[in-house]
Amino acid sequence: MPSPHPNVTSGGGAQPGGTSLYVTAQDGLRLHVREYGPRTASALPVVCLPGLARTVADFDALAPALANGRPPRRVIAIDSRGRGQSDYDSNPENYNLAVELGDVATVLTALEIGEAVFIGSSRGGLLTMLLGVAHPTSIAGVVLHDIGPVIEPKGLARIKSYVGKLPQPRSFAEGAEILRRLFDAQFPKLTTAQWLAAAQRTWKMDDGRLVPTYDVRLSRTLAELDIERPLPSMWNEFDALSRVPILVIRGANSDILSATTVTAMHARHPKMQSIEIADQGHVPALDDRDLIRRIAEFVATCDAERNGAGAERKSVATAMSGLTAAPRQR
Repeated sequence: MPSPHPNVTSGGGAQPGGTSLYVTAQDGLRLHVREYGPRTASALPVVCLPGLARTVADFDALAPALANGRPPRRVIAIDSRGRGQSDYDSNPENYNLAVELGDVATVLTALEIGEAVFIGSSRGGLLTMLLGVAHPTSIAGVVLHDIGPVIEPKGLARIKSYVGKLPQPRSFAEGAEILRRLFDAQFPKLTTAQWLAAAQRTWKMDDGRLVPTYDVRLSRTLAELDIERPLPSMWNEFDALSRVPILVIRGANSDILSATTVTAMHARHPKMQSIEIADQGHVPALDDRDLIRRIAEFVATCDAERNGAGAERKSVATAMSGLTAAPRQR
């Protein structure tokens, strides 16, 4: 069935566990979206936003699990411009948070997604916090996946050292070994199969050779960062989420989100939930069955909170209506 929206097109077939759609951004660039679950589900939809050089593939296990749960719900994952199956921008200066935030808003409007639970992984979490300021009514709950208002300089330096600069492997097995050498200190217990799966999310086959699944010019977004100077914090943006439930997932070996920052986040949002994943760094994989269950439980609490708030508003409206309708005493 064709989309009723002229700037939404089908990807020409379903992907494993989901369907690919393309939304046209304000500047004409095509953004890839993978969609799961029924569009008409009454439960809150979930919007998944990947990290800087990551793609919707990071949510291949989580998204269908949420979509096919009880209750079923609509889930979408968005490839930011220059990543995955989205178009690469002719101007790499557009790989910035302001443009990407506009892209997220465009997708939400095009797919008629109002209030939703956002799962923001790394840079996707930064976009989620910014969305809380720009479009607060869009957010019913937030999962911050190994990201917070303070980014540790050590981790940023590590990311800067490899984004857009990875060697070109001759095979996925060789790519798995490259990743293992780079990230083994943060992920000491990954199996050979898990490193291979990571390689298949990092590179893709193009004209008979393996290339990264993102525009290597993304490295320019980090080129001018001074690692010796801390980045400006985002506490104001985090505080904008104070009215909604928050779950923070931190890798115990993360060099991007510190345990100290998580403690400070708890102090500002006492009802915030947090999970620490042993033997994983930045970012923990979202394919563990127990972790998926805990995320699903959190999303269900967002449903309950939304429904409770709606019932409370209805009760207040009914009471006010009754007061208006009551005859005045003389």
